[in-house]
Amino acid sequence: MTVIGGPSLPQERRLITSIPGPVSQAIQARKVAAVAQGVGTMLPVYVVAAGGGVLVDADGNSLIDFGSGIAVSTVGNSATGVVSAVTDQVQAFTHTCFMITPYDGYVAVAETLNRITPGDHDKRSVLFNSGAEAVENAVKIARAFTRKQAVVTFDHAYHGRTNLTMAMTAKNMPYKSGFGPLAPEVYRAPLSYPFRDGGLDGVTAARRAIDVIETQVGAANLAALVIEPIQGEGGFIVPADGFLPTLVEWCRANNVVFVADEVQTGFARTGAMFACEHEGVVPDLIVTAKGIAGGLPLSAVTGRAEIMDAPHVGGLGGTYGGNPIACAAALAVVETIEREGLVDRARAIEETMLKRLTALQAEDNRIGDIRGRGAMMAVELVVPGTTDPDADLTKRIAAAAHAQGLVVLTCGTHGNVLRFLPPLSIPDNLLHEGLDVLSQTFRETR
Repeated sequence: MTVIGGPSLPQERRLITSIPGPVSQAIQARKVAAVAQGVGTMLPVYVVAAGGGVLVDADGNSLIDFGSGIAVSTVGNSATGVVSAVTDQVQAFTHTCFMITPYDGYVAVAETLNRITPGDHDKRSVLFNSGAEAVENAVKIARAFTRKQAVVTFDHAYHGRTNLTMAMTAKNMPYKSGFGPLAPEVYRAPLSYPFRDGGLDGVTAARRAIDVIETQVGAANLAALVIEPIQGEGGFIVPADGFLPTLVEWCRANNVVFVADEVQTGFARTGAMFACEHEGVVPDLIVTAKGIAGGLPLSAVTGRAEIMDAPHVGGLGGTYGGNPIACAAALAVVETIEREGLVDRARAIEETMLKRLTALQAEDNRIGDIRGRGAMMAVELVVPGTTDPDADLTKRIAAAAHAQGLVVLTCGTHGNVLRFLPPLSIPDNLLHEGLDVLSQTFRETR
């Protein structure tokens, strides 16, 4: 595959020093002295250039990127169309605040989101800065529309770090511990988790969740059901077929707004433009961020016009929401996805990764499960012969991969999932080499 635009960085893994090298270590020492310790760093290599499928650090090492900045650099870190659009916009103006003196870019992004998100109904969009901010505003919109208060999320969910989205997030450490009290009227239902559900089908799992909702919350009190179609931080959990459609049907019958949090799954990442499309689900509201703007801060809520228009004028907004530079980037990202056929590219990456990971599982019984869609794949690591999570092994595998110049991420409620999010711009040779490094790492880590 041809690298999608950007600087002509050699698309190769190149290790000049140990990882991290001396220059990165020196900068890391400055970071420790200058940056609040609450901001963690998984792999302290300090990047000076990136593009295609590589990250180049301050020591000259070139690492294979299986992280995409947590699913942000979907079209690559320096796609030509995005760089050009951002440059043009910076030269024109950087900010006016859309709520004061608006500009066309915001409107064009809203029109684009209304066009590409699932469903052909009349839609409206509103733009924000981060995924958490957009999730929080989706709840505000749902509450305004239904005039109800309660919100349901799911086991293993991750929705953000603001006060409300911390409450919506399942995992305590590091996201919630010590930061309470948390926002009220947030409840949790059981997710469909095929690897740990004992064969429970999706429809039955949905009915189990609905029973919890009806008995512990009550449909009459419930404004919104918020769910990631494929969970991100929770472990790349793909619900069993039928789970999402059954929940949607129940929401429609009970005046509950169905909110799809596609912050990590959106914009071609899963082999569809949005993960909801794999089961034909049309959400009432869809939340997007991460891959939306090629690395610039932007997020959105898009949904049915009658729901989106429920808040009063002035009830939605923010100083930087829909910044013109981020809007220019977003339009270029969507154009790149459509022009380069990146939905199909994600499916091709899935085919390659699934084949290689399945072969690796056949020789290593510590891999309990392989799951995901498109360029959003994961392996769950367990104690052999059991389903007991092995978080220590996961950390050691990740660290060994990092040392060999492969950037991989961990996730999961128990910290025992390796997740792979290569940019869709990664060339085939790097994808295969990254998988070679991963395989060798498993063989050498005991």
